[in-house]
Amino acid sequence: MDNVVIFDGVCKLCARSVRFILDHEADHTLRFTPLQSPAGMRLMRELGLDPEDARTFVLIADGKAYVKSDAAIQLSRYFRRAWMPLGLIKIIPRWIRDRVYDVVARNRYRWFGRLDSCMVPTPELRTRFIEE
Repeated sequence: MDNVVIFDGVCKLCARSVRFILDHEADHTLRFTPLQSPAGMRLMRELGLDPEDARTFVLIADGKAYVKSDAAIQLSRYFRRAWMPLGLIKIIPRWIRDRVYDVVARNRYRWFGRLDSCMVPTPELRTRFIEE
């Protein structure tokens, strides 16, 4: 399965990030699934990742799983031209990018809040979400 984003469905920052991706994606080829869903948990296990670890989002593309800052960089390839320069963060060494990513991930609920339940897509977007 390719072009899939697995995200923390109860994280407000993550839900806003998914909304940003949906609003700025060029070709509408990405699909999404909350980590807490059966599909998200199954995919995480298939990738050898811990489905209980909601501190990262995952992009499955090109037959490979990208996590943390690498996932964000790879996502920039899917954006409209004006947003593609976001991928330039790859010039920052991965250990620095991932350290910043980890700090934000550890504090995301405190800084941005937590939803009571997983993000529910609108009827128009439901086809973009994997439901099992």
